[in-house]
Amino acid sequence: MEKRYAAPDEVLYHIGFSANDIKGAKIAILPGDPGRVEGLAKSISEEVEYVATHREYTSWLAYFEGTPILVCSTGMGGPSVGIGIEELARVGITHFIRVGTTGAIQENIDLGEVIINNAAVRLDGTSKHYAPLEFPAVASFEIVSALVQGAKENEVPYHLGVSASSDTFWPGQERYDSFTGYVPRDFQGSLKEWQALGVLNYEMETSALFVIAKIFGLEAGAICAAVAKRTDSEAVAKGDYYATGMARIGVVLRRALQILLSESR
Repeated sequence: MEKRYAAPDEVLYHIGFSANDIKGAKIAILPGDPGRVEGLAKSISEEVEYVATHREYTSWLAYFEGTPILVCSTGMGGPSVGIGIEELARVGITHFIRVGTTGAIQENIDLGEVIINNAAVRLDGTSKHYAPLEFPAVASFEIVSALVQGAKENEVPYHLGVSASSDTFWPGQERYDSFTGYVPRDFQGSLKEWQALGVLNYEMETSALFVIAKIFGLEAGAICAAVAKRTDSEAVAKGDYYATGMARIGVVLRRALQILLSESR
């Protein structure tokens, strides 16, 4: 499959920056929320640099042990992830690590704990535009191994397994606390089914990322903090669980980046 890279000074339409702007970065950390980008970059390194903001894509560079790491938001859901991956690949990014929040669906996963996904159930629509449903949404062994090692070495409580990536926050994740409370028949009972099949969590981006990266011959992984415990409530939990989870992710990421960079040298 032919790969088409952008000219070094070409500013890509959606992400709003060029390959020259990211100083040779090969690894991208992908939060969904633009508001989390600066803080995430600063959790990786004290030396950071603002790159651009355009639409849902806000980008900063974090110089981790002298190597530029791109932190770029993707917005919510598969379509904006797909656009982001397309353009980030064209400016030379080869490794993608999704960082976000998630709803845990297994009883043994506590709020604030970390979930590392090695695969995803393809409930999204975006990945179907790239490959049929028979094509698996699987992570890169290289990235998953680095994340797991980072968690183990730092004694961060983590869970490794499959996510269910939904296009919607309410019906696709069988939430009934929506405006109408309506969940289509296809999704009624789906929460219990995914629990029975050992799926760990619900979120909205991972399957699109894994499928597109695999097709492009690129590396992808995902690590999320549990901020909802669906065995107890449909709501996102109140408290310090987000801060706890993101602090843990920062610790894991720094070690994972050391591993990935050492392997690429």
